[in-house]
Amino acid sequence: MIRHLVMWKLKANAEGKTKAENAHLTKQNLENLSGLIPCLKSIHVGINLDASSPSNYDVVLDTSFENLADLDAYQVHEAHVRVAGYIKRIVDDRVCVDYEF
Repeated sequence: MIRHLVMWKLKANAEGKTKAENAHLTKQNLENLSGLIPCLKSIHVGINLDASSPSNYDVVLDTSFENLADLDAYQVHEAHVRVAGYIKRIVDDRVCVDYEF
């Protein structure tokens, strides 16, 4: 199994919305991928509860896949590409880790 973790720091304002609005929209849009992409085994999205530290990230994505080929298929799936396009416009920073478990 492969776990794909991504964290984002969001811009204070982007696409006409506040950071909080974009965090909730990002969570909703990502969670809506469940059931749309067959190779996506699980998806969990969290919004950071502690915005007091500038080193904290705002949103975390935790997904799992059977193998790297499934992760690659997810990355290019049209539903994921649409969501990722929006996220790219609202983020200041992104970190990612993919690992086997």
